[in-house]
Amino acid sequence: MKNIDFKQKKHLFFDLDHTLWDFDKNSAVAFDVIFNEYNFPFTTDQFLEQYIPRNQYYWKLYQVDKISQQELRFKRLNDVFEILNVILPKAVVDTISDQYIEYLPNNNHLFEGTIELLEYLKPKYNLHIVTNGFHIVQDRKLENSKIKHYFTSITNSELAGVKKPHPNIFDYALSLAKASKAESIMIGDSLEADVDGALEYGIDAIFFNEQKIQVDKKVFQINHLLELKNML
Repeated sequence: MKNIDFKQKKHLFFDLDHTLWDFDKNSAVAFDVIFNEYNFPFTTDQFLEQYIPRNQYYWKLYQVDKISQQELRFKRLNDVFEILNVILPKAVVDTISDQYIEYLPNNNHLFEGTIELLEYLKPKYNLHIVTNGFHIVQDRKLENSKIKHYFTSITNSELAGVKKPHPNIFDYALSLAKASKAESIMIGDSLEADVDGALEYGIDAIFFNEQKIQVDKKVFQINHLLELKNML
């Protein structure tokens, strides 16, 4: 692991979901609202226990273009319904998927320390977002959680044409930000998409390891966002 020369950094690129925006907490609220309209024989907690790993599994496939956006949205839900012994017509699953996408950005739970960190960093750095999320949904998340104004540029995979960890999305993000590799750091929760993708592209990276998972490789990591204040 090479040292990061923090003194030369001018541009910080943040992932959004699972890094600043608490996807799992907001997801739970959205499903609560949706499931109130149906008489399913399971609780939201029982659903989420199965949904969270399935969603992560399919997102990893989506990131490397092994499934489409439509397949991601359908399979992550349909798999869970089948596991919970609820067999639904495809049209119903599609309707619930649409409701989920509609309701999800209406919530604005952020990870602890997000606003304090952004307030601290904004006068010192140019802040940016690099996300694999869908453009309209991600924009609503930023607006509704009242953090969009902190960021100079917002790169999403739909605009870039590729998804993290593909090097072209980082190239797109740095070009949009008018930043050099040496001046930049990527900060995110995914070892594959955020950290490995950035490092292979040639920019430094910090792993937001909020779940405190065991990491074999030597990477800069934090368990709480406010730890960044001690580095930057």
